[in-house]
Amino acid sequence: MKARAYGPFPYSPIHRRPRLEWPGGARVALWVIPNIEFFSLSESIPAGAGGSGVKPPDVPAWAARDYGNRVGVFRLMKVLDRYGVRGTVALNSDLCAQHPEIIEECKARKWEFMGHNESNTRRLNELRAGQESRTIRSALDTIAKATGSRPVGWLGSGLQETWDTLEFLAAERCEYVCDWVNDDQPYMMQLESGRRLVSVPYSTEINDKPAFEKRNRTAEEFRDMIVRQFDVLYEEGADSGRVMAIALHPYLTGVPHRIGALDAALAHILRREGVWRATGAEIARHYMGRKPTH
Repeated sequence: MKARAYGPFPYSPIHRRPRLEWPGGARVALWVIPNIEFFSLSESIPAGAGGSGVKPPDVPAWAARDYGNRVGVFRLMKVLDRYGVRGTVALNSDLCAQHPEIIEECKARKWEFMGHNESNTRRLNELRAGQESRTIRSALDTIAKATGSRPVGWLGSGLQETWDTLEFLAAERCEYVCDWVNDDQPYMMQLESGRRLVSVPYSTEINDKPAFEKRNRTAEEFRDMIVRQFDVLYEEGADSGRVMAIALHPYLTGVPHRIGALDAALAHILRREGVWRATGAEIARHYMGRKPTH
């Protein structure tokens, strides 16, 4: 899209929209997004990703993230299995070659994979001119080869985009994007090429990375944040369906002293009726079928 003052969609106040209905009359579509990422030891970890800015090897920062891939992700899997929740993995495609064992475990659980750049050390808005479209295509092709299914969703590393990102994603047959954390319901993006993408609500609030690394929340406070978010969305969902995203990073929530907070929060959410355990693609496709515009 061209540089503009507002996004490629009309402003739409939530209380003036048609009623959004989820399958089975659910009030809330719950999707859980494990960010399964790869950081190269030979590259600097960006400050926005929690790096310290020192030249590589930044052993303490790198090792914490590697713990998530060696240990923490499997704790997350165990908790999500307990509640019958299929993750929607925001996947760095470099992980496919580096840690195929993780891919195997995700596939065994029928988790969804969405694109999340090649590596979390390289972001779309920091690439040289002409590299972005090739990077997006490479990430999606690599994930497709490793998993047997080409992703239809995308989350940018750091949620960063350029003015061209949406067109590149649509050209690669992506159906939804979740960088735009500006709503509690999906909405349609109309691109200048005539293509469309669904924006599926992600969260930088119910997200362990800003909660623990920027706001210094305790595990109990993060649990309470998830619970309070759900309770409000559940009440509002009686009038029109809402989306609740829980964004997780294995190196943060997957450590022993935090994993119980996720367990307790999911127990609270899933003891209620009217909660649709969904993936990103399921949310986007249901929305496209029921509410093609607004």
